[in-house]
Amino acid sequence: MTRPAVNVAVRAARSAGNVILRYMNRIDGLNVVEKQRMDFASEVDRLAEAEIVKELRRAYPTHAILAEEGGAIGKSPLVWVIDPLDGTHNYLRGIPHFSVSIAMLDKGEPVYAVVFDPLRDELFTASKGDGAYLNDRRIRVGKRENLNGAMIGTGFPYRQRAHLDSQLAMTRALLGQAEDIRRSGSAALDLAYTAAGRYDGFFEIGLKPWDMAAGVLLVREAGGQYCDFAGRDGIPESGNIVAGNHHVVKAMLEAIGANATPALLRA
Repeated sequence: MTRPAVNVAVRAARSAGNVILRYMNRIDGLNVVEKQRMDFASEVDRLAEAEIVKELRRAYPTHAILAEEGGAIGKSPLVWVIDPLDGTHNYLRGIPHFSVSIAMLDKGEPVYAVVFDPLRDELFTASKGDGAYLNDRRIRVGKRENLNGAMIGTGFPYRQRAHLDSQLAMTRALLGQAEDIRRSGSAALDLAYTAAGRYDGFFEIGLKPWDMAAGVLLVREAGGQYCDFAGRDGIPESGNIVAGNHHVVKAMLEAIGANATPALLRA
């Protein structure tokens, strides 16, 4: 049975998705702001976020919100973490791969998650202890027992170019064993795909809470694991994350740990 909070988050995600799709054919006319170097937000991000916040506040007026564009709203142990358009760079270039990500944290622990791909109408949902689903069908992480033949997702975030040498070394080490590495531009979808077994694993440097809060719960409820580069469980404050089934995560940590700087291994 779907939890009421998930139903609310689904309504919010679909409302945001409608906004995103409505503006797809008007991308050239959008007002785009460069928040910092190579970090862009459009009016679609803000309009989609407003739809999500409206739905969540209507249902849960006392809950806090942490949103990518609007920041922190209110104080509560129950916090909704929102990325209204994960993959903005793809969206602004007309690349059809982006998502809406919504999670609820209870004292920092993810308990409800929704990742919605409005183009493909793929809805990934999870509740703590209830499993993970894609359009109401139960999903599980892949069964691969090592990196041989593995498909790995990653990203090369613009905020983390100082770690580029280490990241390329990690990528080289993983490619020496894996089938291939994909870089799609939406961490939320990468984690959802890992939960669904489309990817065998995922790693990235320097993600923000809204990039991963929903996706990590999908992975865990699909039978997988997520941790930081040193193997510590939980949403990493560093944003340096590894996810997949337990065998693949162990193998990825070995490859990553051998090439990560001390700074990347810190909590």
